[in-house]
Amino acid sequence: MSILFKLIVLFILIYMLIPFVITRVWGMGVAVRGRAGRQIALTFDDGPDPLYTPRLLDLLQKKGIKATFFVLGSKAERYPELIKRIYLEGHQIGIHNYTHLPNWLMSPRHIREKHVGRTADVIERITGERPTFYRPPWGILNIGDLFTLRKTYHIVLWSIMARDWGKERKKKPLKERILSRLEPGSIIVLHDSGDTFGAVPDAPGRMIADLEEALGDARIQGYVFVRTDELLRQAHGARNELSDGLRVG
Repeated sequence: MSILFKLIVLFILIYMLIPFVITRVWGMGVAVRGRAGRQIALTFDDGPDPLYTPRLLDLLQKKGIKATFFVLGSKAERYPELIKRIYLEGHQIGIHNYTHLPNWLMSPRHIREKHVGRTADVIERITGERPTFYRPPWGILNIGDLFTLRKTYHIVLWSIMARDWGKERKKKPLKERILSRLEPGSIIVLHDSGDTFGAVPDAPGRMIADLEEALGDARIQGYVFVRTDELLRQAHGARNELSDGLRVG
């Protein structure tokens, strides 16, 4: 085995696989859930979308629910009126990179400056408030993110992925996929745009149509929907510290 091959394997292990295990398997250094009684958080990635985000906002407004939107900076620039509406209706806005690229393919500095910082600038110009919550595309972080981004941003993943982006197949309805795993402090990830890699363009429409019933059943079970910052503030009151091995969940 050549030295070059060994170095490549070592790089992949350190840069990609170790942070994956730390965050996605052990749940350290990131928020994956809260502990705030019967409170849960709805989060939406990949928007804003001119077709689906307004429909989703209409539903949330109808139900009196506040959620968290992890938005792409490029789309925020394209649709500032949707960012304003999300903000003015009381929802939390977080960062989901400037474009939907995985962090494994970029350097920590590039991610920090050209994706996270750039998107924060865009959102601050539109709303007057700078976002401090971040979710990387596909939940993928590199080793540098854990030591640079976490100095400034709360990194939020999820405890329930409803897999709402794919084709309609013989599988459990969205409501069942959510409710079967729901527990106090859950952070649920859904998608209000279908134009990212691997997604079906009309999937958000089906998600929104099915979500209303799921929201009603969750409330019948005694759950209360809150923004992610509210859920985590009440859960532990501070940003996670990787050095302490703290896990939110």
